[in-house]
Amino acid sequence: MEGVPESHTGWTFLTNHARVLAAIADNRTARIRDIAAHCRLTERAVQKIIADLEQDGYLSHTRTGRGNTYIIEPAKVLRHPAEAGLTVAALLSLLVHDEAARRQVLGAHPKGSDPLAT
Repeated sequence: MEGVPESHTGWTFLTNHARVLAAIADNRTARIRDIAAHCRLTERAVQKIIADLEQDGYLSHTRTGRGNTYIIEPAKVLRHPAEAGLTVAALLSLLVHDEAARRQVLGAHPKGSDPLAT
């Protein structure tokens, strides 16, 4: 079946919610199809994750033509008690720094933009 991501077994450091949020921070107008491909998830899983993030106030969207423009709430504090005080902005800052480093190692140019800039 084309478009179905490779399965992954075992544990990972980041949750799928963090991956989807980072993908949206990278491209606020990304289609669910593109987010799913980037995160190696199904489109249905991405739809559910976006609904979770919107329900808890981490994300909202506005309809733009046939697509969506997502708005991230950077000051929102992460949910787990062990991350008390850590904001979405801080998490995304760490992930963006890592992505820029990976691009440099791979010979690509970092985007050089703040993922939370409006």
